[in-house]
Amino acid sequence: MIPSFPECNHSLVKSLAHYSDQELLTLFQRHTDAGQYFTAIFCRYSAMVYTLIRHSARSPVQADYLFATTWRHIFYELSELDLRHLGEESGFTLQSWLLNITAICMNQTELPPVEAIHYNLQAAPPPLWCYMERALEHMPPILRLMVLMAQTFGWSETRIAAYLQAEGDAMSPTEVRVRLQEGYRLLEESLPEDVRAIYLAGNTWTQDNQLATK
Repeated sequence: MIPSFPECNHSLVKSLAHYSDQELLTLFQRHTDAGQYFTAIFCRYSAMVYTLIRHSARSPVQADYLFATTWRHIFYELSELDLRHLGEESGFTLQSWLLNITAICMNQTELPPVEAIHYNLQAAPPPLWCYMERALEHMPPILRLMVLMAQTFGWSETRIAAYLQAEGDAMSPTEVRVRLQEGYRLLEESLPEDVRAIYLAGNTWTQDNQLATK
């Protein structure tokens, strides 16, 4: 069963439906501080990519994870994609390029066992995951580490404090809680404004939200 993605019905995404693939790609490459163009490309081709992937994975959990990592690969490759040049040389379209990238990811990705996958497709669809990862890269290292320990591993403030103390960073559980909230605030602020509008719908980021993780 192909999952549905509510963001595809968001007004910011639907307003881009009349653009061609080339126009969406150009807008994505020119406006790196916006997320709606990549989200529109994702919505246009998510069903196609998922249909291909679901037959190559042993379980729905692995299929969701491979689907997300494929779109993460696509996200970074799109930044440098020259569709006009490819089209002139080999008749490539964005659709055929996506098919090719999906095939490469299916053949080369070594999927972890189901029990090692903590990714939740509904909690963090691929576009949100991609922009979250980019936002995490710009956070101070200690805050990024704390957020990942809390989100990826579900560690409590007490366990995080104990780990940091063992590493030479003395911090109480209360201080960890305060720093975590600072980390969530910075993470949210680092997301493009339209990504927040599409995915957070006016809600603030809290520890109850979950990052998409392996």
